Amino acid sequence: MRGLKAKRILITGGASGIGAATAARFLEEGSVVCVLDRDAAARKKIVSELPSLSGALDADVTNLKQVQTAFAEAIRLMGGVDVLVNNAGISIRHNFLDITPDEWDKVIAVNLTGVFYMAQTAARHMMERGSGVILQTASTNGVMGYPYYADYNATKAGVIELTKSIALELAPKVRVCAVAPGYVLTPMQRAEYTDEMLAEVNRKIPLRRHAQPEEIAALFAFLASDDAQNITGHVYTCDGGETAGGLASR
Repeated sequence: MRGLKAKRILITGGASGIGAATAARFLEEGSVVCVLDRDAAARKKIVSELPSLSGALDADVTNLKQVQTAFAEAIRLMGGVDVLVNNAGISIRHNFLDITPDEWDKVIAVNLTGVFYMAQTAARHMMERGSGVILQTASTNGVMGYPYYADYNATKAGVIELTKSIALELAPKVRVCAVAPGYVLTPMQRAEYTDEMLAEVNRKIPLRRHAQPEEIAALFAFLASDDAQNITGHVYTCDGGETAGGLASR
């Protein structure tokens, strides 16, 4: 991709899954990369796997003070932040009627409030510098109805609307987009499937497979690059065609 060499990238939820794949892709592009993750074991693992990382920062995105401290450390380590990949998120699978107030608050705090904290902190830095890119991880769950994830779905719909709204306010200096993955075969996701369950889910996807984390990372890399300089305020789906014909409701 054009323009990614020496770009300074900060990735939240960056120590595993899509975040880790995205870190690896930006390093391949010659970018300078820090990841932020609250999981100490995952941070240790990614530092060993990607020794060229500039840092693996410890912060809980639901805590504004920790967010601001970690962001300041990313600036210290890299000299600034050109691109934020706002990726940290959680989900809890259960019936709507069984969601407890504590579970609701936890999912909202990480998936929406945490995204807001990171985006606002990054935006202030980028607007002062006069340029930047904020990329957020949404989901097909934010545009379609899916059972058993009402709280998660609500947060991802919120991320989409937050993305569109702040893109208008931050233009023309800062571009803001979201990526909406469908089913992605992360190691954690694969561990939850039997072979039969995986095959059953794949059958409803037109391309007949889950995305690989590296494919989502490639979309993030494109949107961060100079090849995407005229793109802002939109959500880009990577779902193997799943939502094109309403198949998500099956």
